[in-house]
Amino acid sequence: MSEMAAHILDLEGKPTAKEVEIPDVFSRPLRPDIILRAFWIVRSHGIQPYGRDPQAGEKTSAESGWPPTGRGISRIPRVKGERSRRAGQAAAVASVVGGRLPHPPKAEKVIYNKINRKEKRLALETAIAFTGDANAVAWRGHRVGTLEFPLVVSDDIESISKTAELHSFFEKAGLSEELKRLYRGVKRRSGKPRMRGRAYKEPIGPLIVVTNDRGISRAAEAIPGAKAVTIDSLSILQLAPAGVAGRLTFWTESALDALRSKDSSNNNDNKEVEMKIEA
Repeated sequence: MSEMAAHILDLEGKPTAKEVEIPDVFSRPLRPDIILRAFWIVRSHGIQPYGRDPQAGEKTSAESGWPPTGRGISRIPRVKGERSRRAGQAAAVASVVGGRLPHPPKAEKVIYNKINRKEKRLALETAIAFTGDANAVAWRGHRVGTLEFPLVVSDDIESISKTAELHSFFEKAGLSEELKRLYRGVKRRSGKPRMRGRAYKEPIGPLIVVTNDRGISRAAEAIPGAKAVTIDSLSILQLAPAGVAGRLTFWTESALDALRSKDSSNNNDNKEVEMKIEA
């Protein structure tokens, strides 16, 4: 096998005689600092602003007595009126029942952070390069055994639509220990997360990058931590969860071709920019 080539795995998890050329993006310098910064910036793009009504807790007739002293009660504003449940109760200030919050969340707070286009591209490229480094993948916690990286699989994996078939492929590829780690790592949270749709916590599992999703994403949903994405929607959020690069990633043959074409187009754009600067 040549230096910049990799064998293609079939659905039996065995390397075939066919080799595929590895794109130059896998030889990019490994920059974990760029990845960590870009991850949290890109993650902020999916956060929805929220806030309280500016008048929440203050829509009341409560006033402090005048003069405020000499009445035998505290100086907190109290609701006006008689013979009603709220009459005489404290309101309109913080630290009382039904009162306002002292520092409520504000909808005008700036949550969306910006990142330079070239910096974002560099972070994505170095995150892709991390997937081809066996030491980085093992350091992240994946049980990879003696697999050769980057992992390239046949396009036939795109048509897998059953979880049992995908599970069998992982086992035949030598990821039995990885599957055990994933299933044992599922934890059930206690408290508020159960009511908010975050009852279960799963470890990060394999990522499969394809060009055409013909059922592989549904098959990967039932395996804890596993995920399948198309090359067009590939993001640093999937390649480096929590800003830590080195996720165990399978690339289909066609996905590598698309990656190679994108890499060549980016290089051409950079050359055009250089020519304009020189001119």
